[in-house]
Amino acid sequence: MLSKIERGEKSPTIGIAKQIAHALGASFSSLVGDEAPTRRAFALVTKDQRQVFRDPETGFERALLSPNMPGMTVEVVLHHLPANTSTGRSPPHPSGTGKHVVASRGRVVVATLDHETALNEGDCLYFEADVEHWLENRTSEPAEYYLIISAPPANRSS
Repeated sequence: MLSKIERGEKSPTIGIAKQIAHALGASFSSLVGDEAPTRRAFALVTKDQRQVFRDPETGFERALLSPNMPGMTVEVVLHHLPANTSTGRSPPHPSGTGKHVVASRGRVVVATLDHETALNEGDCLYFEADVEHWLENRTSEPAEYYLIISAPPANRSS
């Protein structure tokens, strides 16, 4: 699969891309993004500069809102989740990685093997992401949510 992706014969799903990033010890954003800008006191990312990844199979869209710079321990991401769609399972992140999910449109379910929580518009959930997890839209309307990922400085992974 990796060689097909490298040759441009296949486009990975978000799930496959997350697994590749995890196996490489990299963040999803660094895997699919352009070369990271150098770190500076102010770093603007305009709407047209966002790194956007769209899953060709599900239509799930992930837009990195924050700068993708070396040493950053927080990522701010906007997810668009079509009706009756899942993000696919994310592998466990390194211990100390946390995720805040802020539902901005529709209803989103945050799930692990042992727990699930439904979020309505305006709700916010924090969870420790060191377990397999996924997000779902179980409705017939599109959903949207912000994801704020915080990781230990040496183990950034999204």
